[in-house]
Amino acid sequence: MTEAGTGPLPSEALEKTKEHILDTFAAMVSGSELAPGRFAISFARAHSAEKTATVAASDVVCGAIEAAFSNAMLAHSDETDDSHAPSESHPGASVVPAALAAGEQFNIDGARFLHAVALGYDVGTRVTMTVGVGAFQTANHISTHALAGTFGSAAAAGCAAALNEQQMRWLIDYASQQASGIKTWQRDTDHIEKAFLFAGMPARNGVTAALLVQAGATGVDDVLSGQDNFLADYAPQADPAKLAANLINKLGERYEVTRTNIKKWTVGSPIQAPLDALEIILKRRPFDADQVQSVTVRVASSEAAIVSNRELPDICMQHMIAVMLLDKTASFKAAHDKPRMQDPAVLKQRAKVQLIGDAELERQLPARIAIVEVVLTHATHLTETVKAVRGTAENPMPRDEVITKASELMTPVLGPDRCGKLIQTTLALESLKSVRELRPLLQRS
Repeated sequence: MTEAGTGPLPSEALEKTKEHILDTFAAMVSGSELAPGRFAISFARAHSAEKTATVAASDVVCGAIEAAFSNAMLAHSDETDDSHAPSESHPGASVVPAALAAGEQFNIDGARFLHAVALGYDVGTRVTMTVGVGAFQTANHISTHALAGTFGSAAAAGCAAALNEQQMRWLIDYASQQASGIKTWQRDTDHIEKAFLFAGMPARNGVTAALLVQAGATGVDDVLSGQDNFLADYAPQADPAKLAANLINKLGERYEVTRTNIKKWTVGSPIQAPLDALEIILKRRPFDADQVQSVTVRVASSEAAIVSNRELPDICMQHMIAVMLLDKTASFKAAHDKPRMQDPAVLKQRAKVQLIGDAELERQLPARIAIVEVVLTHATHLTETVKAVRGTAENPMPRDEVITKASELMTPVLGPDRCGKLIQTTLALESLKSVRELRPLLQRS
């Protein structure tokens, strides 16, 4: 962790880190138009006595902790941000804001910013993969999203602060003390608590840990071993030696940012594959919504439960399938148009959609496989199976698609000129002399 700030990044990891920073910036900027984002900016404005760090899509400059918290809330205002399937976490939404805020605090250059972000992805995801993912959440009711975000954000902020080896030990200690978050977020209907737990709280925790240690706070040298250590508390039945080995497995060799997904569609992850499948069907055999008799969507049982008939459009499978039948796509605007959920035209199509939780697809997780069957008039059957969602490591979006998504999300907020300059600067971060130069590009006029 200490050496990560200056060591070389392989070309693939470097490119992916830039793309994920850009994707997170786009989530932050577009999130400013949504309820969690509006709340985050208002919160930052109320705590803006210190003028250190940028709050995106606003004119607010505040303290590093508040900026990290607010930008992370912006980034996870909806389901636009990236996700890491093996760790069941959303690393970018907390890691990028934490690195940016700490980077502005310590006036780092673009190269160290890139390294800090890459390290955050590596550390946070490995923590949850080490203690366990699905079984861990079921047994402990603790959210992997908050856990990964806290450790990832701490690592990123610690890298930005150029902490030495001893200080990194204490950083991990302070991150461990703040590891928290329970699964009640699944009952949140406004996405504000979810944005707090997935992103805002972890980013705040990570930057807090880094600033404490950088300011001189000392702590326990090895919170990962000894009496009442973190691993024993979070994985009490596991072999400590194996846990420690997993935690550092291929650290510095396998970069988790290259295994992190960028969403093509700005909706919940379980809806991605079905939308991919429906888009493929529409391209292969175009049809109008009124020609559809029924649509059957099969996904893993646990995935179906998350997105079945939910209150929010971007995490409601039946609604988003109905929208795509009508629009032939699923735009950011459509995914956040809650009044449209009561539109008779949408409800007519939604009534045709059957969502089935499939036990066989459940066994194939974390691969999010979807099978979509459309039955048209005259009994025409159209079927598509998606095994690798667009934007995943198995089916990545090329740079031009990432740019297109970012541009579509940010242009309505920042305008075409500022958006274009921000994209250009982000994709050349290694030549940026100071991350503070990003402020006029990220903020509104």
